[in-house]
Amino acid sequence: MPIKRRTLLALAPALITGGSLLSGRAMAEAADPRLSIRAVGNPQARVRVEEWFSLTCTHCARFAAEIFPEVRSRLIDTGKVYYIFRDFPLDQVALTASMVARSLPPERYEPFVLALLSSQDHWAFGKTPEESQEEIRKMAALAGMSSDVFQQTIHDDTLRHAIMDEEDRAQAQYKIDGTPTFRFNDKEQVAQELTYAEFAKKVEAASN
Repeated sequence: MPIKRRTLLALAPALITGGSLLSGRAMAEAADPRLSIRAVGNPQARVRVEEWFSLTCTHCARFAAEIFPEVRSRLIDTGKVYYIFRDFPLDQVALTASMVARSLPPERYEPFVLALLSSQDHWAFGKTPEESQEEIRKMAALAGMSSDVFQQTIHDDTLRHAIMDEEDRAQAQYKIDGTPTFRFNDKEQVAQELTYAEFAKKVEAASN
């Protein structure tokens, strides 16, 4: 079963420091490159897979470690699947990590996200918010982000609200409330972990 969404605003009243959440249309009009699609594969592939994930979701981490490498090599790199990453942070720590990931150059997004998912125990759990933030900062530094840019990023209310607004949109439009959730060509939606065989079967069905 996927990990269910928690209410970010309830957990973090400090997030509502000013203004309303940006609408999806306003985000697009803002033309902020940090909000552009983060994806891998051929955009012309017959199958488009979207994964809504949280960087503090243990199910997402297991999928990334055990299943995604095979999906990458056999379905994405071969041109069969265009794979889109969709932010669905379940808590404040995941939201901070998502903000940082989106503020890196697009080509560093996937490696950074996979590194975060593979090291959750190191930065996401059993720590104070300040300790988690410091661990994320160290990992961001390895990805080329300076401390100044990191501080600007994690205090950027526009980016924070935009990610949360996209999460709200996904919940309203697709009834997504947990991670991981996958959509295959808008034909099928699955809210659970999948084996490679199950994933490949759904890709095949979506391509027909």
